Parts: sequence; structure tokens; C-alpha cells
Amino acid sequence: MAGKEISSRWVLLLTSLGFFMAMMDAMIVTTASTAIRNEFQISVSTLQWALNAYNITIAAVLLVGVSLGERFGRLRIYNLGILIFTIGSVLCALSNGIDWLILARIIEGLGASVMTPMSMAILTNALPTDQRGRALGIWSGIGGLALIVGPSLGGFIVAKLTWQWIFWINVPIGILSILLSKHYLPESHGQSDPIHLVDNLLIIVASAGIIWTLSATTSNLKMGQLILVLLIGVISLGCGICFVYRQSYEKSPMISLDLFREKSFTGGNLATACLYGSMYGVVFFLPQYLQINQQGTALTAGLELLPWTGTLVIVAPFAGHAVDKFGERWIATLGLLFQGIGYFLITLFVHKNYSWIVLPLMLAGVGLSMAGPALQKSVIGSVPKLMIGKASGIYNVFRLLGGALGTTIAVIIFYQFYRTNFISGFQATMIGTAVLSLLGIVWSRKLN
Repeated sequence: MAGKEISSRWVLLLTSLGFFMAMMDAMIVTTASTAIRNEFQISVSTLQWALNAYNITIAAVLLVGVSLGERFGRLRIYNLGILIFTIGSVLCALSNGIDWLILARIIEGLGASVMTPMSMAILTNALPTDQRGRALGIWSGIGGLALIVGPSLGGFIVAKLTWQWIFWINVPIGILSILLSKHYLPESHGQSDPIHLVDNLLIIVASAGIIWTLSATTSNLKMGQLILVLLIGVISLGCGICFVYRQSYEKSPMISLDLFREKSFTGGNLATACLYGSMYGVVFFLPQYLQINQQGTALTAGLELLPWTGTLVIVAPFAGHAVDKFGERWIATLGLLFQGIGYFLITLFVHKNYSWIVLPLMLAGVGLSMAGPALQKSVIGSVPKLMIGKASGIYNVFRLLGGALGTTIAVIIFYQFYRTNFISGFQATMIGTAVLSLLGIVWSRKLN
């Protein structure tokens, strides 16, 4: 009995650690962004790819990672993911230019793309039914903790060491995780779906190409360069259309189009893209604002984000009960509204000291903490039980690609309104992210 209890704790610890590492790396870069930009002497539009390359890669490869785990063994693919993630972290730390950093972030993303779904599958399969609910709640909470401590930890590391150490810390943790996982985690397999290499190539080209095209249009391009950029955009859009067409006739598609006949599924995913697109646009620029305009260090910027990210700990548990009581539609709609209002209020106080934006940050954080669980429940709850795993994957694809697209839109807005100082572009960007969050209400109103 004692051995079984210890084993369950190891399973929870090691699967949560993989989820935490994958989530942490999406956030820890944010407060290091100014240091990276200064060292490499790059523009904001180029810097965004240090964040976007990671998220796009995870979104594009996530579903094939799930198929690999089901076929070849979840633990085997989970450990392979951690190994690739760790190698990518080493390459990030050794990068001597933004191009190498972006390539290394893609390698990190390849590893992270299987760490989250496989950790959840291993945990669910290893524990008895009466322990799963509590364990999954703890697992989700630990992943959410990465959103809270990521910017602060990144700021602390940059302030005390150098930005490269935000990646070096992954190396011993990754190696230890692999060694312990081989000893304490059980192997398991699932339903073996075909691996759609063509579909994955199409979705990678479509997602990365469209976002890159939008980003490239912010630069001062000559006519020949502009034609090339637009051509890449058209090819990427064509790949996206081809991907959707292939899903319509394949016997076991990566993304079943039948799921989108359900309004709650479609509305929940599109609202999720707006929610996290707005959030990622802010998390990309807000730490830079706190360091440039508020004259803060990377550490103080990370700490000053806590009123925003820290609300997850307080509000998320209550949000879950509220969703059960009042329904997904109202909680998601209020959450998107609060987030949008919070970001808009920040634009009114950009010339004030930090204390003026604490309450808007908290309001935006409350909104994110409310809408996130409501939209996730709406998407997962609108499909049959046999499709829950695939629906979860699709939800995460929308979340990550929405985040990448939101970051790119924020950069485009920033450059359109950037004049002689950072603040004019930042104000316009915050208004744009607020509108994106409010746009999500159009889709949240379609929920049950």
C-alpha cells in the first residue's frame, strides 16, 4: 500500500514536471526579451520569432506527436520529447545570433509538442479512476503555475546572471527527468492512428508561412521583396486550404471537420484563439514597457507582472465552480470582457507610475482566469467521449496558433503607430489586444 502510494506520487511529480517545463519555456522568455534584443541588436518584429517559433512548432506538430505516442509507447515518446527539448535548450543557450536562436527554439518546440499530451496520457492511464480527478487538477495547477512564475523567474535569472541561463536551467532538469521517468513511470499504448506526414507538412507550412508573411509586411520592403513575401503568403494559404480539403475526405483525419458542426466546439475554439492571442500580444510587449518606460530591471518587470498572472491561483478554482453553476457562455463572455477592459485601461495610464496599472492588470488576469476554464470545458464537453483526446489536441492547436497570430498582430500594430518613442506604439498595441479579446465575445456567445 505504501509502495503504491509512493509510486502514484512519482507518477504525478514526473508527469507534472514535463508539463511545467513545456509551459515555462513559453513564458520565461518574455522578461528576457529586452536583453536578447539589446545583445543581438534586432528589431521588435524579429524578436517576436523567439516566442512564435516555439508556439507555432508545438501547434503544428502536437497532433502527430500524439499519434506517435499512441503507436510506439507514450513513455518512450515522452522521454524522447524531453531529450529533444533539452538539446534545443542547449542550442538556445549557445546561440550567437537571432537566426540560430529561432532555429533552436523550433527544436525546443518539437520536444515540447509531445511533453504536454503524453504527460497527461501517462498520468491518466497510470492512476486508478478514483485518483484521476484530483491528480489531473494538481497537474493542471502545476502547469498554470508556470504562467505565474515564468516571467518572474526569467527576470530574476537575467538580473543575476545572463539571459542564456533561462535555457541552461532546463538541462539538468531534463536529464534528471528522463532518468527518473525510466525508473518510475509505466509504459502504455493507445489506439494507433495513421501518421499523416503530408497533413503535418501542410499545417506547418500554412501556419508558419501565413504568420511569417504578416510579420514580414512590417518591414520596409522593395518591390521584388514584397512580391516574394506575398507569393509565400499565397502558397501558405493554399497549403491551409489543401489541408482542410484533405481532412474532408480522409477516413481518419488529423482534425475531424464533423466536430466543427457543433457550435460550442467551433465557438469555443475561435474564442480561445482570441483569448490567448490577446494575452500573448500583451505578454510580449508588457515586460518591455515595464523595463523601458518604467525604468525597471528584468527582475522588477517579472515581479510587476504578478498582479496579472497571480490571479490564476486565486480565481481559477472559483471559475470552475462558476462555470458549473452559470454555464460556459456567461463565464467565458465575462472573462473576455474583463480581459479586454483591463488592457484598454492600461493604455490610459501608460504615462503614470506603475501603481496606476495594478488594478487593470488584476482585472485582465481575472478575465483570463475565468474565460480559460470555461472555454476548455465547452470544447471538451461538446464532443463524444471517444473524441475527447483529439478535441483536446485541437483546442491546444487553436490556443497556440492564436497566441502566435496575436503576437504578430500586436507587432504589426506597434510598427504602424510607432513614432519617436516606444509608448505610442505600445498604447496602440494594447488597444489592439483589447479589441481582439472583445472580438472573442462574438464566438463565446455561441456556447451552450
